[in-house]
Amino acid sequence: MVFDYIEKYPHRTKQILGISYKQLQSLLNCAIKRHQDIKTKQESQKIRMNASGGGRPEKLSTDEQVCLCLFYLRQMPTFLVLGILFEVSKTEANDTFHYWIPILRDILPASLLEQVSNNESDLLFVQEILTNFRLLVDSLEQPIYRDSDQKEQQKYFSGKKRQHTLKSLMIGIPEGKDIVEVEIGVPGPTADIKLFRQSQHKFDKSQTFSGDKGFQGGENITTPHKRKPKRELTQQQKDENKALSSNRIFIEHLIRLLKIFRIASQRFRLKLDTYEQIIFTVCGLVRLRIGSLILPT
Repeated sequence: MVFDYIEKYPHRTKQILGISYKQLQSLLNCAIKRHQDIKTKQESQKIRMNASGGGRPEKLSTDEQVCLCLFYLRQMPTFLVLGILFEVSKTEANDTFHYWIPILRDILPASLLEQVSNNESDLLFVQEILTNFRLLVDSLEQPIYRDSDQKEQQKYFSGKKRQHTLKSLMIGIPEGKDIVEVEIGVPGPTADIKLFRQSQHKFDKSQTFSGDKGFQGGENITTPHKRKPKRELTQQQKDENKALSSNRIFIEHLIRLLKIFRIASQRFRLKLDTYEQIIFTVCGLVRLRIGSLILPT
């Protein structure tokens, strides 16, 4: 039903799945190839009792299965509703989603540093190039359900949000042209500056950053001037804060694109041990959407 609608109205693909129709086609090509590689490997390791091709045929084509996974990330219906929309059972919708998520995660590097991490020379080159920019840093929190265990739930309760959350950190290039690095899924009460320091070692020592007041005290990071008690900021300090905010707005735009996918903005309903994998996948989709990640055709 959904896939047929997209085929009929391809210009609405971005509204439904979060990426354009052209980007969807390139993603489908990569996903199907990876799927076939997995099946070939499984077949080579299988001890067969029956001839190949037996069993119940799949109700959804491979394209429809990938579409189902993307639709859930973008719209986050219940699996019952997802099954109704794709004319399969709730269980099959659930199984299909969890089968394709690792494949999409493998195809879509969540950040620029992850994309080049397998090649040390490329990584060093990118780290050197990045020193020409003042990278933008910001954090975001996502609500989760309260754990029934008293000690466990306290670990995730965010005083700022007044609810249980997971916190993530995003580092981007000026003007929001790419996601450079992300840290995903730490407990909500974790301080922004602590999370930033954990990721800072991935960059050149001379790399500079720009962040909000939550990152004050960090090394090589510019933050707004903070008004002292009973004292007002000077006009120069106000102007500097305004200029800093104008530059930092682009990291907010990247976070907004991430939250277009409702799986990354609404209360997370799935098991927490899948959180990192799913949000990394969404980051990869955002990079695909803004054109910083080009998939092979």
